[in-house]
Amino acid sequence: MEQSYIRIIFWIALFLLFYSYVGYGLLLYTVVRLKKWMQSNKARKTLLFKPLPEVTLIIPAYNERSCIAQKLRNSLQLNYPPHKLQLMFVTEGSTDGTTEFLSEYSQIQVIAGTVRKGKIEAINQAMKLVTTPIVVFTDANTLLNRDAILTLVQHYNDPNVGAVSGEKRIATTQLAEAAGAGEGLYWKYESLLKKLDAELNTIVGAAGELFSIRTGLYEPVEKDTLLDDFIISMRIAEKGYKVVYEPEAYAIETPSFSIAEEMKRKVRICTGGFQSIVRLKHLLNPFKYGLLSFQYLSHRVFRWTVAPLCIPLLFITNLLLAPSSKLFEAVFILQCLFYLLAIIGYMLEKNKLRIQALFVPFYFSFMHYTVFLGFVKYITTTQTGIWEKVKRT
Repeated sequence: MEQSYIRIIFWIALFLLFYSYVGYGLLLYTVVRLKKWMQSNKARKTLLFKPLPEVTLIIPAYNERSCIAQKLRNSLQLNYPPHKLQLMFVTEGSTDGTTEFLSEYSQIQVIAGTVRKGKIEAINQAMKLVTTPIVVFTDANTLLNRDAILTLVQHYNDPNVGAVSGEKRIATTQLAEAAGAGEGLYWKYESLLKKLDAELNTIVGAAGELFSIRTGLYEPVEKDTLLDDFIISMRIAEKGYKVVYEPEAYAIETPSFSIAEEMKRKVRICTGGFQSIVRLKHLLNPFKYGLLSFQYLSHRVFRWTVAPLCIPLLFITNLLLAPSSKLFEAVFILQCLFYLLAIIGYMLEKNKLRIQALFVPFYFSFMHYTVFLGFVKYITTTQTGIWEKVKRT
């Protein structure tokens, strides 16, 4: 291949990788600031306070006996009128005593069964029994801040809002695994992008740990769906409703117990990403969906497909171009140094020696490695909504 073509491929790969992780965020920030400046002289719309709506909190809980007592206590202590909050636990297939424990509490509703059908089937079943106008989904292994539901529902005073996502926060410590600490950094950046996405138009994908929807907008989701939170919220957005981001409502989750456990989780998410792209391919039509298509392509599709491909492409083309100039040589050395730090971070982590400065290169490399594993799994296996649970710290 002629060197001129190699240079073109190198610069395109570099641009797309930069855009996927930095450029889109910078563009979002600039456009949002411009939007605020243009609206600065306009009277801001204030929402009139309405009586609080009735809410159902749905909590899928398969074999969660180790944390279910804490989750129940957390749910009962939420700052929301008890007569307007229905707690619904779905424990189908649990064999560790989760159902028996919850059945002792008369103030909650428990949907039980002997067959495990997976999280999305549990949600589909639960939604048939919901009678409240708003439903909130949360995971059994997360804890919500006291005002979470109160904060979420305020947005529904706006009839254009179809769903509201809370924020996922990772509880990490100095002793956290490298993958877990890296996940925490990643979600801080994701939270910033979600905030900018929401200010521009709508977020593209809710956090499954805590999100809410108008009950009437729910449509049953395919039983083999892996990213149910993403599919549910995007199908609401495609109807023209806004999916709002509310960082003051948050769910705290501990990181994965080990790198192996985090890899298992990330591979499933990446597999679900490819599944979602196929099922939501119609959203890539900007003539029909406008700004939503741009956000979906930039924030999700590029991140799940284009960026991972650009990484090896960038390395190979840079290797071929390194002898041709000092610039390409310097960039190649920097790439090698970055991946060397990632490898050192992995080796130290395996020996329980943790250096936070190595979290970023390690997690960046680790995350993209799982994308390739996820793609292979998507094209070689039959997907199911039932998966092996990840052990948490």
